[in-house]
Amino acid sequence: MRIDLNSDLGESFGPWTMGQDEALMPSITSANIACGFHAGDPTVMRRTVALARRHGVAIGAHPGFPDLAGFGRRAMQASPAEVEDFVIYQVGALAGIAQAEGLTLRHVKPHGALYLVACRDHAIAGAIARAVAAIDRSLILFGLSGSALVEAGRAAGLRVAVEGFADRAYEPDGTLASRQRPGSVIHDPAAVVARAVRMVRDREVVATDGAVIRMEIDTLCLHGDTTGAAGLAVSIRRGLEEAGVTIAAVVRA
Repeated sequence: MRIDLNSDLGESFGPWTMGQDEALMPSITSANIACGFHAGDPTVMRRTVALARRHGVAIGAHPGFPDLAGFGRRAMQASPAEVEDFVIYQVGALAGIAQAEGLTLRHVKPHGALYLVACRDHAIAGAIARAVAAIDRSLILFGLSGSALVEAGRAAGLRVAVEGFADRAYEPDGTLASRQRPGSVIHDPAAVVARAVRMVRDREVVATDGAVIRMEIDTLCLHGDTTGAAGLAVSIRRGLEEAGVTIAAVVRA
């Protein structure tokens, strides 16, 4: 058994600090780095890339809606053409910074509302996949199990990494429960670790109605913007390793 552990990083902006990047890096194998639209700025982007290089962590772009005030968690009315353009813009910016630091991007994972819209909207999912393919067809596209984003990535000829979330509640149809719903984010560390092990080892997760959902995941998201995120990441990694799981980044096509 093998799993990649990813986290959304580089989400500070100017004097405003967000997340626990330095504390999280030793526990993860892939860093999704904000590209300036929902969070991050050029200095933060370069600093985060350099931090990932020092820890041997694979880097990827984390493009979002152009919504700094809402942290990219508000869905915006954008056409597929607009989405394709601003994903190219963001991924291209981070690719340039990575090159300056002697690294190459390995993956792309949309952020927040853009990710959730792309999970169900085939036109938006297709726009994201086209943008990634236009930049580099060897990039890996991260997406939710069974989503339109995963389908679009495969249709575009991209390698896809199916993603799971140990600290998020799942609806019976396999989608993530809305953050507006009580209990959508699981805060009990023991419960999160147990869910992570079950998702990776047993390939299943329990939904909000008690149903057991089968899923095959390649990467597990560890949120970095929640209280105690760094300690939880350590516990999740330890729990997986004790269950016989190999922790390693996904490999480019």
